[in-house]
Amino acid sequence: MTRAIQDLKYGLRVLRKNPGFSIVAVLVLALGIGANTAIFSVVNAVLLRPLPFEDPSRIVHVWHVPPPKQFPGMTRFSVSAANYTDWQRENHVFDKMAIFSGASMNLTGGGKPEFVRAASVSSDFFAVLGTKPLLGRTFVQGEDQLGHDHEVVLTYTFWKSRFGGDRSIVGRQITMNGEPYAVVGVMGPEFTYPDWEQKLWKPLAWTPKEAAVRGEHHSIVMARLRQGVDIKQAQAEMSAISDRLARQYPEDDKDWGALVVPLREDIVGDVRPALLVLLGAVAFVLLIACANVANLLLARALARNKEIAIRSALGASRTRLLQQLLVETVILALAGGLAGLVVAKFGIDLIVHVLGQQLPRSTEITLDGTVLAFTLIISLLTGIVAGLVPAWRLSKANVNETLKQGMGRAGDSGGNRTRAALVVCEVALSLMLLAGAGLMIRSLWNLRGSNPGFDPHGTVTASLPIPGKKYKSPQEEINYWDRLLGRLRALPGVESAGVVDDLPFNGGSHQPIAIEGRPVVPMSEQPEVDVRVISTGYLRTMHIPVLRGRDFTESDGAEHPGVILISQAMAQRFWPGEDAVGKRLTLTFAPGKIREVVGIIGDVKLDGLDQPDKNSAIYVPLAQLEVPPSGEWHSFGLDLVVRTSTPPGDLLPAVTNGIHEIDPEQAVLHTMTMEAFTDESISQQRFNMLLLATFAGLALVLAAMGIYSVLSYAVRRRVREIGIRMALGAQLRDVLRLVVFEGMKPALVGLGIGVIGALLIGRVMASLVFGVKTTDPATFASVSALLAGVALLATAVPAYRATRVDPMRTLRDE
Repeated sequence: MTRAIQDLKYGLRVLRKNPGFSIVAVLVLALGIGANTAIFSVVNAVLLRPLPFEDPSRIVHVWHVPPPKQFPGMTRFSVSAANYTDWQRENHVFDKMAIFSGASMNLTGGGKPEFVRAASVSSDFFAVLGTKPLLGRTFVQGEDQLGHDHEVVLTYTFWKSRFGGDRSIVGRQITMNGEPYAVVGVMGPEFTYPDWEQKLWKPLAWTPKEAAVRGEHHSIVMARLRQGVDIKQAQAEMSAISDRLARQYPEDDKDWGALVVPLREDIVGDVRPALLVLLGAVAFVLLIACANVANLLLARALARNKEIAIRSALGASRTRLLQQLLVETVILALAGGLAGLVVAKFGIDLIVHVLGQQLPRSTEITLDGTVLAFTLIISLLTGIVAGLVPAWRLSKANVNETLKQGMGRAGDSGGNRTRAALVVCEVALSLMLLAGAGLMIRSLWNLRGSNPGFDPHGTVTASLPIPGKKYKSPQEEINYWDRLLGRLRALPGVESAGVVDDLPFNGGSHQPIAIEGRPVVPMSEQPEVDVRVISTGYLRTMHIPVLRGRDFTESDGAEHPGVILISQAMAQRFWPGEDAVGKRLTLTFAPGKIREVVGIIGDVKLDGLDQPDKNSAIYVPLAQLEVPPSGEWHSFGLDLVVRTSTPPGDLLPAVTNGIHEIDPEQAVLHTMTMEAFTDESISQQRFNMLLLATFAGLALVLAAMGIYSVLSYAVRRRVREIGIRMALGAQLRDVLRLVVFEGMKPALVGLGIGVIGALLIGRVMASLVFGVKTTDPATFASVSALLAGVALLATAVPAYRATRVDPMRTLRDE
């Protein structure tokens, strides 16, 4: 212990005597360690930390697997009420099952009316998860039955923001959708499942008709495995149950299967590849930082050769010298780790701010004990890795040669090779990061240039959710939208306005269809297409072209024959080589009305800018809304779009005021320009690109510093040689060529190795890029040229210094 304290004190004195070197080394390590800490904090919260449920490894989601002919490539689908009931009754592999879906409520009383996003859940929902409330209780058996379903459990954040954290809230009545609901509990701050935006949970109660529906899939099912039952056993039983249901109800369930998926996989599956790529990227940055600091230490060793030789001559063992030198680099790394925590805190705040909505469990991303332990461990490892090579080189110096030749005069050809090898590693790793960043930049460029099928410029949008029981019939809701659109179209500067049930990129309904004149098949075998409900004026507002036929008109009301518009992709899919206008079909969920195709419109990317295929889509007029087969009418919200001749951002207040003139209690969410909405749809890809580009830029700077430090050291070591060369007639260009070649040789070797590594890494990034091959030659050539150019610039200052060597002074020194 005494020796360790001595080493620590001595190391601090040595570093204090070289403040410039120490500050540079600490800053370099702080960037590498801080970036790793920030990304690890995200990985820890999202991928590593156990879910905040009881024995979460036994919790699963159970999905429908749709027929491949109807849904090519889709392996997971939401569940119908009747099938869930059968699954629950017939399975022997789950302790409990629960079902849930989204809901919207309008909270009134006790302040300003507020739209509330909720989750409708069966009574076993909390029991499956094994969670306990902070206050009160959760739902009990029977509270998911009609007439007994007016209880709610609040989220912690909603309890704090709306009710001020009042602990007497349990048992109090609140008014939602004009009806009283009793608050029975409040959950803890860590519990936000299934949606971080929701504010409460309410019982999911079906009418007998709704409970008997098999063909409408709107809900998600989860379950808890019995002790001793694994995923394979559960999957086998659920597949067998699905086969029995398919034989028993072929009209609805033929070819519909079931899929059992661990809950964690469903929660984090979409973000895992991107997070692992980013974690690998910051690991590369840290390795480059280690190589850079190692090169700085090797360069500084020039001034310490004699010191180490004297200590060796006085009896210091090689192990003792190694220990002392490693203590110095560990001190640097620990200081870098402390500074890195500041970098990490800034990075975490930025990640949560930009990607909070896309990242599951984003509220749990923080510098907790696990992350701090990771920072400490990685700092210690960084100190050892960065210091091992320089310490080894110093400790094996030839004592006699060093003492005879004096300070800094001993040959060090092995050290030169070591420094060159470190530069090769830095350049190779930098090129891999630059190639990844280049692919992401190309991908984002392609996404932004992708034609979505509509024109977002000059348009604003807002989401208008409507509680399910606000309007008693379709006609009441249609009348509301007609009044609202009429008011908005009268606003100054408004060119047109319309509504749609789901804007592009927001998902939406898929429904089976039956085409007139073709063989009748069970619903399970009917082809599925995207279905959107739109008002008149929607196509004009979005600048979606009508390619053949006509748009909807005011005469396409409920009392008139059913009409639809279809996308060009749908026309080509079902009527290739024919004119689809005039064809007739039936929507299976609205079987009472045969609908005629009156127009073919341009294709719209409904699922996202990165979708590879065009959607087969049907557009139904808002004025022809009907009560669904269940016989229960539930109001639903629509998304508003308004096109203006004025700057679109200036219109947003007027649009909100116009909405409230028609209905003062109408909630207005997500008001923004359509350009911002489109840009937001690729926010995750953009942020991944920015992070990867930042890491690549940092790697580029560190690689340039490494080349510069090696060359600066080489020039100092070769002043005598360069002076003699110039005295013997060498020209400035010869000296420049000598120095530049020495700097570029390891850089070019690193470029070659880096290209090979980048080709391998491209395979990992295949799922993250769009419209560009992961082996794109243009990207690889561009980043290679950039890195080579930076390396060439890094040689400029040392090369210039070499040309300033005075040959006469060198000869006099000799």
